[in-house]
Amino acid sequence: MNPEVELYPIAILIDELRHDDVSLRLNAIKRLNTIALALGPQRAREELIPFLDESIDDEDEVLLTLAGELGDFVEYIGGAQFAHILLQPLENLAAVEETMVRDKAVESLNKICPLLNQSQLEQYYTPLLKRLSMGDWFTSRTSATGLYACGYSLASPATQDDMRKSFGQLCADDTPMVRRAAATHLGALAKKVSKEHLITDMIPFFAKLSQDEQDSVRLLTVTDLVAIAEELSPEENKAYFLQPLKAMVADKSWRVRYMIADNFVKLSKAVGDDITRDDLVSAFVRLLKDNEAEVRTAAAGQVPGFAQLVDKETILSYILPCVKDMVTDTSQHVRAALAMQISGLAPILGKESTTEHLLPLFLQLLKDEFPDVRLNIISKLETVNNVIGIELLSQSLLPAIVELAEDKQWRVRLAIIDYIPLLATQLGVEFFDEKLGALCMSWLGDSVFSIREAATVNLRKLTEVFGVDWAKQTIIPKVLAMGTHPNYLYRMTTIFAITAMAPAVTPEVIRDYILPTVTNLVSDPIPNIRFNVAKSIEALIPVLSQNPDTKPLVDQQLKPALVKLSEDTDNDVRFFSHKALVAVQ
Repeated sequence: MNPEVELYPIAILIDELRHDDVSLRLNAIKRLNTIALALGPQRAREELIPFLDESIDDEDEVLLTLAGELGDFVEYIGGAQFAHILLQPLENLAAVEETMVRDKAVESLNKICPLLNQSQLEQYYTPLLKRLSMGDWFTSRTSATGLYACGYSLASPATQDDMRKSFGQLCADDTPMVRRAAATHLGALAKKVSKEHLITDMIPFFAKLSQDEQDSVRLLTVTDLVAIAEELSPEENKAYFLQPLKAMVADKSWRVRYMIADNFVKLSKAVGDDITRDDLVSAFVRLLKDNEAEVRTAAAGQVPGFAQLVDKETILSYILPCVKDMVTDTSQHVRAALAMQISGLAPILGKESTTEHLLPLFLQLLKDEFPDVRLNIISKLETVNNVIGIELLSQSLLPAIVELAEDKQWRVRLAIIDYIPLLATQLGVEFFDEKLGALCMSWLGDSVFSIREAATVNLRKLTEVFGVDWAKQTIIPKVLAMGTHPNYLYRMTTIFAITAMAPAVTPEVIRDYILPTVTNLVSDPIPNIRFNVAKSIEALIPVLSQNPDTKPLVDQQLKPALVKLSEDTDNDVRFFSHKALVAVQ
């Protein structure tokens, strides 16, 4: 027997299922599998399931947990041959008022349905579907819409006919909530039906829903259009979907237009190249120029994806003029979305067109007043660099990047720091020292801790890029000079930088340059510095131990320093020095 069962007697769990306290009932529901295991499959089927079915009139939280548990309950009642027994309680749960409970019950029914054989499906699942579809309350009809796709493939042809007819009635239901649910699940059912029935039934259902008076129904049909179009040939798509598509792009509700814009690339791929080329370019341009900022934002996100589906001439003639207008869009969200995506055009347009058309736009976006716009451009510069090369990029964009490195928004400065090692790799050491070296050091004295921390990590990455000799000459002396600064934050930055750079430099460099500074800071008056010195020594010891020449320094200098710190008056200093001493042993 399961030891957990012995620890928690079954009788108590069963009592808790009936308890007045909601938290106890919830606990018992969460452990239904324990109860079922103890009762055995037969008693679980004959006693536990009927009892649960009777307790549907409970708190929503309990019902939600129950609906989830029943979906994974088949193995506890004797396997798939008895799976239909779970349908009754789940049917009741699928008709309750609380949406989350209904959705969870539908999810569990969709788990159980594939386990049913055809006779179970015809005898139990299909009648359940009919009862829910014909229910007096919209709640049960709403749940029913999510159960057709799963059972359709397993049903007999006659039952399939009834299912399509019944789903059609739900698409025309008087209650908008039911029509919304039907629109949500139409695409899944369309994937299951034959081509013939797709054209005779599913497309008329789609047409009805796409012209619904409620925009909350219409906007859900966009994904249905994608699902159905993927199953049809380009000619059929042109015949059935060209007009609905044009109507959606011009819909009076911005929410419908937003959904079309947000799914435009998927739609274009689904309907095929001919329709995309002949009819969708103008539709896309219309969305890019929409009078609602939300629609323009969604359309901006689709620019590179759509550009891949049309030729270069079309991009330059139709899409690029819209992109140029969006760079100065009144909405910062549109500009931010465009900044995130515009670099994706560079590989499609090639070096010449990128230099001529896109670089001026990048520069404009880099100078945008809104930080997220600048941030998004910086994070995607690598794509542009791959197309036009670092020389052109540095000539045109470097002044703007240097300007951003001193931006008053610290998140922008942080994004630039993250990008510096990549720039350094591509620019080379001479260019870097001349243009960006001083900048990297200035970040170590930034007023924001996150910037100082990122700057120390940045130094390590630069050491890995340019080598230890470069670091020894260029940055280590400057870092160590800060170790004697009267402001303790600068001294702290020195310790952080030493700790971050330790894995990237050689033991000799640590011995000759870094160790004297560390041993000086052991006696620093600020406790925060002293405990960070202990952390730093812990990082330095493994590097020094690698080399026989520097290994004796661990016992001669570093351990005595840690012993001194372990007798410090400050608790934190003692804690970190003890931790470092344990690591050394």
